[in-house]
Amino acid sequence: MAVKSQEAEDAYAISRARILAAIRAVPAGRVAGYGHIARRAGLPGRARLVARVLRDHGDPDLPWHRIVRSDGRIAFADGSPGFREQARRLRAEGVAVTRGRVRMPIDDTLDAALWGPDAHG
Repeated sequence: MAVKSQEAEDAYAISRARILAAIRAVPAGRVAGYGHIARRAGLPGRARLVARVLRDHGDPDLPWHRIVRSDGRIAFADGSPGFREQARRLRAEGVAVTRGRVRMPIDDTLDAALWGPDAHG
């Protein structure tokens, strides 16, 4: 049985922190895909890691509901408690959810809104 090295644990902790920061940066009323969060965290191609971090985070204040699939679909099974909760939270922030799907921003819109030259005034 392989034992996880301290180096691997440290790398995961750093990646996890970067992913959580990227999730927290998504403003209320906006959504982002798992892949977008991975890219924003400097981890392109690691959308599944984003899903894993979301599954295991345990922070009640994390805006997990703002993260959806790249096609705008809620990742929970249709009608499940998680699906209903995510849709409820998104709607409460003014996001239209139709048949379990939201309209996705153009890929770089979120980055431009948060970090672009006109983002802060």
